[in-house]
Amino acid sequence: MTVSSHKNVLKLLTLGLVFHVVFIASVFDCYFTSPVVHGMLPRRAGPGEAKRVVLIVGKYGLRADLLFGVNAFSFVPSSPQIVAPYLRDIVQTRGAFGLSHTRVPTESRPGHVAIIGGMYEDVSAVTKGWKTNPVHFDSVFNQSSHTFSFGSPDILPMFAQGATPGKVDTWSYDEEDEDFTKGMKTGWTDATTLDIWVMDQLRTLFQNASSDALLGSQLRADKVVFFLHLLGLDTTGHSYRPHSKEYMDNIQVVDRIVQQTEELFSSFYHDEETSFIFTADHGMSKIGNHGDGDPDNTRTPLIAWGRGVRGPLPDSIPSSHDDYSRPWRLNDFLRRDVEQADLASLMAALLGINYPVNSVGVLPDVDPTRPGYLLPREGESALARLALANAESILEHYRVKHESKAVQTILYKAFEPLEEVSQDGRPSRVSWVSKIERLISDGRWFDARQETAELIKITLQGLRYLETYNRVLIRVIVMTAYLGWAAYASLSILPPPAASVSSSQRAVVRLASAAILAIFWVLFAVQRAPWTFYLYITFPCYFWQQFSLHGVPVLVQQFKSSDRPGPLTGRVLFHFVIVVVVLQCMVAAYTHRSLWSIGFLVMGILWPYASWPSHIRSQKPRLLLSWMSSCLATGIFPLLSVDKKEDLSMIMCGGAMILAVGAGYMRWASNSASKAVKLSEIIQVSFILLIMAITASSVKSLQAKQGLPIINQTLAWVILVVSSVYPFISKAQHRSPTSRIISLFLGFGVCFVILSISVEGLFYAAFTCNLLVWIEVEATVQSNRAGPTSLNQGYEFRTDDIRIALFFLFFVQVAFFGTGNVASISSFYLEPVYRLVPIFNPFLMAALLIFKIVAPYVILSAVFATLNAKLHLPPFSLFLVALTLTDGMTMTFFLNVTDTGSWLEIGQSISFFCITSLLLVWSAGICAAGEYLMVDTLLSRKSTDSRKLE
Repeated sequence: MTVSSHKNVLKLLTLGLVFHVVFIASVFDCYFTSPVVHGMLPRRAGPGEAKRVVLIVGKYGLRADLLFGVNAFSFVPSSPQIVAPYLRDIVQTRGAFGLSHTRVPTESRPGHVAIIGGMYEDVSAVTKGWKTNPVHFDSVFNQSSHTFSFGSPDILPMFAQGATPGKVDTWSYDEEDEDFTKGMKTGWTDATTLDIWVMDQLRTLFQNASSDALLGSQLRADKVVFFLHLLGLDTTGHSYRPHSKEYMDNIQVVDRIVQQTEELFSSFYHDEETSFIFTADHGMSKIGNHGDGDPDNTRTPLIAWGRGVRGPLPDSIPSSHDDYSRPWRLNDFLRRDVEQADLASLMAALLGINYPVNSVGVLPDVDPTRPGYLLPREGESALARLALANAESILEHYRVKHESKAVQTILYKAFEPLEEVSQDGRPSRVSWVSKIERLISDGRWFDARQETAELIKITLQGLRYLETYNRVLIRVIVMTAYLGWAAYASLSILPPPAASVSSSQRAVVRLASAAILAIFWVLFAVQRAPWTFYLYITFPCYFWQQFSLHGVPVLVQQFKSSDRPGPLTGRVLFHFVIVVVVLQCMVAAYTHRSLWSIGFLVMGILWPYASWPSHIRSQKPRLLLSWMSSCLATGIFPLLSVDKKEDLSMIMCGGAMILAVGAGYMRWASNSASKAVKLSEIIQVSFILLIMAITASSVKSLQAKQGLPIINQTLAWVILVVSSVYPFISKAQHRSPTSRIISLFLGFGVCFVILSISVEGLFYAAFTCNLLVWIEVEATVQSNRAGPTSLNQGYEFRTDDIRIALFFLFFVQVAFFGTGNVASISSFYLEPVYRLVPIFNPFLMAALLIFKIVAPYVILSAVFATLNAKLHLPPFSLFLVALTLTDGMTMTFFLNVTDTGSWLEIGQSISFFCITSLLLVWSAGICAAGEYLMVDTLLSRKSTDSRKLE
């Protein structure tokens, strides 16, 4: 390629990278925007029923079925029938219970924001960290007279920082204490010791009150909140999974802590003015993960008891129980479910404090047709007033957003159910509140609550109307941008136009695009739109401007020069339909994993017999057999279950297969490889053997709950780092691309041993072999494409390049999803990470998992660069074809994103869009990395070809 061509490709790749990264944010601007606004007037939730509220959060990952279930751990020898007898006794004798339904992402930060703040943070906030607030919001803690909180350093600071200074006190253990791989002499895991630590700190606090007058007065004041944050269940679930003896033991510890907490409050206060709420921020899937919308992640237990809380009620007709809760054998008692944000309103009502101004939680007692959780001293009248205050709080939230939107939006259309002018000349929302106040003054409590419930329902619809007001506009812009990118990328493969565009036509195009851009920028400025909106409209204006100037003339020229424009149009449409069908099949494969295996079947069996020249099949049977067998072998993995358990024997088999591939190549290339290359490969094989031994030792130690030996951890890190960088610093000169690829394969093979839980090593070996055979297959099938005389010529597009590009995109997807669960980002297991990071560190753990994901892409990048060279094409040529097709999947996933329906559907839709967007960004990085990794080897090969030509 010429210098100018290299610059054009670099410009295209850089622009594509920036474009896709920027437009990942579009899904959040379109579907998930921050609900936080300011300027609302607070509404007090009545006089209050209790002097203090104790919030106990069984963080994280407390599953309702395992807490309430009977014989839930029957697979554990000598397990009790009831694992949490104290909590169950509360449900049956003196409390109210149900499920608290969470929202995605089912992570600690959004869950606690919902419980304590009463609002659902935008999904992207979870990426901004656990410990700080990207936007300050109001909370129950901030509205209390004082809050005493105990627990994890990952959660407590984010509520303390956003509250009134001095109002929230925190007691946290050190992050280094969160080592969950060791056992204790008592038989409990270290995770439970952190829960016990919380209880000890609470006990110490009460003891100190006897000698600290200020502390004593703060503790005995009204409207006090105590927050006990119990970390153990989440870490135990991650380490051992929920269906384990360790998880059962941790539930029993939590049950005893709840009992001890209630006894401690009773002995300290000597009154009955305390309300207790027990829940969890999210659940946990059966494989020990969370984050997505799996029902096991979104259903958490809720138990409330104490002052102001009703006792157990008989079940309703029809029953409040379903197939999920019937095995609990609590069918005689009413199960009252709530949304997670409703808990903030419940706590505000119990304490008699202001509802958090950002809260959209609905007091469970608003609906008069269903029992709630409260038992107020003043009976029905108090419930009606509490409901009205709840409605006014949410209505105030709506009012501020409505007035802001009306000022900032051109041709604003108000939400008619709340803004329609009533007979008294006031907005209907104002008249509605007046009507409820009259019903309350007339003593019609039931009717007042019924009207309030309807008002809250309509107000929440109004809030959603305002939050999604610009959604259609953003969708149109985003779709136009992705289509524009495809058109712009196609310029790299289209031939140059025979005649340039006239200066007048060029001026018209540029003026039109500039006018469109200016109009939208003015519109966004008036509406005070986020800065990202300006970028969203800039990209499509530029893309379509360039395509109009350089692409449209080429298409017009092609049709004019064709003797038979009809057949030409038919061929174009045929290839377009094929591309769309294949891309949509890949989209469907995100939820139906077997389609990946069907894809391998089509590539390995159908393609050779439908498309290969017959003489290749007859003259090269070994190549045909190798291609078919490698495709079928790799195609097995998507059919395997994604629910895997740690299997040391399969990990060792994976390591052995990696060694076998390396040893097989060494034997095959023994005559042509230099001594330096042989020595380099021996060193890399030694790394694999060492890491296999260390992994086996670490797995056995962790399974025995003896912790991770420091020598194992140190050696594992050293070998992982050295092995990963060794292929890049080795002085060995590889004479063939395959030799270089094998070196990279062995270098990253260490990662697929130490970070594997089961068959990942086997997949890595099969996938690499499949890619190596693909190079030879394409080189053979395309052998008549161009001879060495074309080495210095530019790229000439052929329709078969579309197939190669689709194969490449298929391998891009399979590299990520070959052994993982496409439906969920949370399906990546943490057990292997504990062999390197035994202490809780979410970002380092995530970095290791991402590193493992990257490894197959290193191989794919080298293979694709080699394939370009084998076909005598300039660098990036085939990728430029793929670049034109990539966003066919992205657009589909963007349109499929939803923020309604089940949390599983919401979580999946977000995951799908983010994953495919990032994978397509990876595609650009893959090709750039491949050209860099293989540059020396490929240049050496080209020099050899040139000498042969001479």
